[in-house]
Amino acid sequence: MFTFGLIQPDAVFDPFILLVMGLILDAALGRMGPVFRVIPHPVVLIGRAASWCDTKLNRPHRSQMDRAVRGALTVLVIIVLAGAVGWGVQWLTYHHDFGWMVELFLITALLAQRELYTAVNRVQTALQRDGLESARAEVSQIVGRDPAYLDEAGVSRAAIESLSENFSDGVVAPVFWYVLFGFPGLLVYKAINTLDSMIGYKNDTYRAFGFTAARLDDVVNLIPARLAGLMLTLAAIVTPRASPLNAFRIMWRDASKHNSPNAGWPEAATAGALGVALAGPRRYAQHTADAPWIGDGSAELSTVHIRRALYLFAVACLINGLIVCVIAMFRFQVGA
Repeated sequence: MFTFGLIQPDAVFDPFILLVMGLILDAALGRMGPVFRVIPHPVVLIGRAASWCDTKLNRPHRSQMDRAVRGALTVLVIIVLAGAVGWGVQWLTYHHDFGWMVELFLITALLAQRELYTAVNRVQTALQRDGLESARAEVSQIVGRDPAYLDEAGVSRAAIESLSENFSDGVVAPVFWYVLFGFPGLLVYKAINTLDSMIGYKNDTYRAFGFTAARLDDVVNLIPARLAGLMLTLAAIVTPRASPLNAFRIMWRDASKHNSPNAGWPEAATAGALGVALAGPRRYAQHTADAPWIGDGSAELSTVHIRRALYLFAVACLINGLIVCVIAMFRFQVGA
């Protein structure tokens, strides 16, 4: 059922108002770290469930087909549980005077605007004040690869790439699925995204078991990733020394160069907007992995480029929130 066709008569707060409030609170407070030092974060709970299933069901002696079936079952069970919990939270909002507070709290916790900005800004600060080793330690918190072989330009590129890709996964996609299906849609999306980050790898351990999680994550991010690229392109209009036309050109030309069907869209838009080159060959301990460059500019990036990317990201987040506000106003006018 589409949540936002009509305003629920029993709801104290309309869901769109909760979403706008959640975006504002997330931008101001982040994920409320002190709270989740006392209670587990929803994503942590999803991760624990995925880890338990991985341990019990993904055993090396089983055939690839058996592991693939068990992986699909893991995804199905966790998605159903996430949807049921999400429906329960939404039911509270519609039927209890203070139920909306639970949903607002969880919306804020499941968005990542402030968290992403802060994490990437820490890389920039470390690189500027404390040197390369400190910056490598900070960037290791937001990228999956070993940063030991990254120089200053490599650390800067990694931070900007993570910022642009996670703008889609951590901001645009959760909002998109909430707009379509309410809090259940948001929580199911986060479950799929978490499953992909834990078991969606193309290695011997997870190629079969994580196949369903990885493919489903590609599907649910198909539209949000392209929307994220367009928002970053629009953000370039008011970002100093950024080019919206070049952002769109590079996005259209280079998005398919990324090994992900979705991550290339926001990354290419960012590269084009800032006039830089991202991705490219990556150095590891024993070899250098060849990969195409995304963008036409220089790959020798620095803290200056990270600051410009953060500005672009902040404006894109504002555009994302404004779109929600416009849809909410239109909905209220139609329902009036």
